[in-house]
Amino acid sequence: MNTFKKIIPGLLALAAVIGVAFTSAEPSFAQRKDGPAEVPVAELMKAPDGLDELSLGSADAKVTVVEYASMTCPHCAHFTNEVFEPFKKKYIDTGKVRYIFRDFPLDNLAAAVSMLARCAGKDKALPLIQTFYEKQSDWAFTGGSPVPKLFDIAKQAGFTQESFDKCLTDQKLLDAITAERSRASETFGVNATPTFFINGKKLQEAPTMEAFDKVLEPLLAGK
Repeated sequence: MNTFKKIIPGLLALAAVIGVAFTSAEPSFAQRKDGPAEVPVAELMKAPDGLDELSLGSADAKVTVVEYASMTCPHCAHFTNEVFEPFKKKYIDTGKVRYIFRDFPLDNLAAAVSMLARCAGKDKALPLIQTFYEKQSDWAFTGGSPVPKLFDIAKQAGFTQESFDKCLTDQKLLDAITAERSRASETFGVNATPTFFINGKKLQEAPTMEAFDKVLEPLLAGK
């Protein structure tokens, strides 16, 4: 993923290439290549090096759901905007499921937005990710530089111009996100977004409540 490293040596470089470099197509669920149907749970549960684990729910939950997502992925935005709240209410808030979000940027813009979410701080990261997804159509697919739109959203999480610029020039953070993506691809066979693992088993359907219910209810019932 060296392309990420080349793209963010500074905010001005990011702004200059945006609109021409961030054009990789997001694979649809139907187009994704087959990966392993199940991965070792112990390996999956290892926290990414250099990054806080972004999670919700009890660490003692019977089931852990890990999502790999890209901030520019429309399917990921749909899950967050339409499915996540009922999923959270039914499974996370009741202590049945622990949910973990992990970055799998499909392009340079997604990597930049992942960096901003991480720079917001562990407690603010997931709410900011949700806000970026809610406003995805405002910054991801508009043409021209998305930097002003991203800054407008980041300001809501307390960013100043200085902290915004500093975040997007944080090579150590970019390297950690890149390493997380590479590990997901090479170790777990992640090749499209969103990809969900439920106690190590890949969700083989589009992430609807019906699909989660079908997998989760037997696990929670001990079947």
